[in-house]
Amino acid sequence: MPIPQLRDNPDYYSQKRDLVNTKDKFPDYRLIHSQVLQDCIKRVKLAFDRWFKADKNGQRLGKPRFKGKGRYRSFTYPQIKLDCIEENQINLPKIGKVKLIQHRPIPEGFIIKTVTISRKADGYYVTLSLEDKSVPALSCEVEPTLKNTLGIDMGLKEFLVTSVGESVPIPQYYRSSQKRLKTLQKRLSRKKKGSKRWLKAVKALAKQHKKVADQRKDFHFKTANELLSKANVIAHVDAERRAGGKLKH
Repeated sequence: MPIPQLRDNPDYYSQKRDLVNTKDKFPDYRLIHSQVLQDCIKRVKLAFDRWFKADKNGQRLGKPRFKGKGRYRSFTYPQIKLDCIEENQINLPKIGKVKLIQHRPIPEGFIIKTVTISRKADGYYVTLSLEDKSVPALSCEVEPTLKNTLGIDMGLKEFLVTSVGESVPIPQYYRSSQKRLKTLQKRLSRKKKGSKRWLKAVKALAKQHKKVADQRKDFHFKTANELLSKANVIAHVDAERRAGGKLKH
């Protein structure tokens, strides 16, 4: 019997070219901007690249998992018009003008490169990546000395202890929210799965978990900013080599 010829494996570029056929077979895809669809293919490519290639320690990440429409929580516009933001609205291709609450104004001279829309428990968020070619590139080549270096040690009783004896306590955001989380979890367990009241209880529980995550993130950023204001180089104790007193910076 003749041996059939093997088909070429689909790659990033062949899938991008096949988007035209995909829109013909699935008309709903025509409602999505073409660059958003291309960015989805790029995400799949990066996920498989991370799975095939090992990191510097020789370890591989897990196999990519199929994401249904319920698990896909963000999409990106790789390119967008420079005047997409008008007062309190942002003009998104294929969607139209959407009301926007700006966290802070865009600095003068900066150009919007990409726009990412993310769905979270308490609503939708817009993340803008900006570019300004006049900003010089930061140089990370800093020679560590005793004056510009600060050592930290992460602990269990304290969040961290510095080499000068200062300690940062653990804020315990989750512990302080446990009572509220327990109440919301009980309400969720009493609802019929899939009902409107169950969905409402799921959303309330997710909002509380997001509040804890936001508190932790804010604490980490503020702690890191305070450390960097005191020293140019931060050295921390390597957990794997704690017995030998090794430091990494």
